[in-house]
Amino acid sequence: MAAAPKLLRSIDHSLLSFSLEAHARYVSDRAGGQKARLAYLDLEKAALDGADLTEADLSGARLRSASLRKAKLEGAILAGADLRDADLEGAALTGADLRGACLRGANLAGADLTRCDLRQGPQALLDPKAGSRVLRHAKRPGELDHAVLAGAILRGVMMAGATATAADFRRADLSNASLPGAKLHGANFDGADLSHANLKGADLKGASMRGAVIPGANLAEALTAGVDLSLMLLAAPAAQFGGQALTDLIAAHETWCESGGVRGVAAVLAGADLRSLGSLAGRRLTALKAPGANFHGLNLQGVSLQGCDLTGADLRASDLRLADLRGAMLAGALLDGSDVRGGRLGPLALAEGRLMACDLTGASLRRADLRHADLRGARLVRADLARAQLAGARVDDAETGG
Repeated sequence: MAAAPKLLRSIDHSLLSFSLEAHARYVSDRAGGQKARLAYLDLEKAALDGADLTEADLSGARLRSASLRKAKLEGAILAGADLRDADLEGAALTGADLRGACLRGANLAGADLTRCDLRQGPQALLDPKAGSRVLRHAKRPGELDHAVLAGAILRGVMMAGATATAADFRRADLSNASLPGAKLHGANFDGADLSHANLKGADLKGASMRGAVIPGANLAEALTAGVDLSLMLLAAPAAQFGGQALTDLIAAHETWCESGGVRGVAAVLAGADLRSLGSLAGRRLTALKAPGANFHGLNLQGVSLQGCDLTGADLRASDLRLADLRGAMLAGALLDGSDVRGGRLGPLALAEGRLMACDLTGASLRRADLRHADLRGARLVRADLARAQLAGARVDDAETGG
């Protein structure tokens, strides 16, 4: 393997544009295509928003403060690259080689880093003593200190020994991630999915993990001083609530619905953890009161939840296909990664001819699949729909302002 260069190269704008155009032809298998080879280039503050750099070679490149919002970097080689303070919001980095890359302070909110490699690798560093363009090389793990990864997809990411102190991983998907020995002290994992992640020997001192999902995670030898483990979602508890079996409470509520309130009892499940039920598919749970309840990963396909109170409930990664949520109160609810295809989230007609809108004020629907869902008249004020799929969805008269 050839030795890494000692000088950072420059490139003029016209040549860079030509290289990007030739690479676009290469990616689409068109005539005249040529893979972009941008290794060890000085691209500081470059404007590359939306650029297609799939499989491009950017190893050792200086991309400090560059703008790569929604750029396509799947399979790209970014080993040892300087991405400090770069803006990669919404970028696609699936399978990218980021070994030894420096992402300190970078914005990766909503980015897709599935199966990225952030393990140790040679990092190209500017040598302050030898001049601004002279490089020295040192073997270092990937660095994400103070980076923003809120809502990012990091499934299966390889971060053994990587550093991400004080990084923002809120509501990120780190399921099956490999983080043994990673330095994560002071990081924010609130609402993150760490299920089946390998955190053996990781430094989590002072990390915030409110609502983090960790069933199956390996925390052996992890340093957790200052972390309130009680705030994390562990394996689902026994199917009990208030001393009663959840199955009995659900059955009594269905009877109440079917009898028009003559028999059975309306269930009040505020803050209940229903994950152990596994499935409520097709159940009739109209007007259920379950604010703050945990439905994480539950099969709710075709469930009837008209007029229910699910304020602040956790419905992440749940299956809500064809569910009836007309007039539901879902303000502040978490529906990240949920499947709501064909769901009914329109208004509910009341007896006096009035309509009650489905309230999704401040709800999080990041990466939710809302294709062909009915959202007519829904309140979507301050709702987070980053990377949600909305093809074929009906959003007539939806309230989005404020």
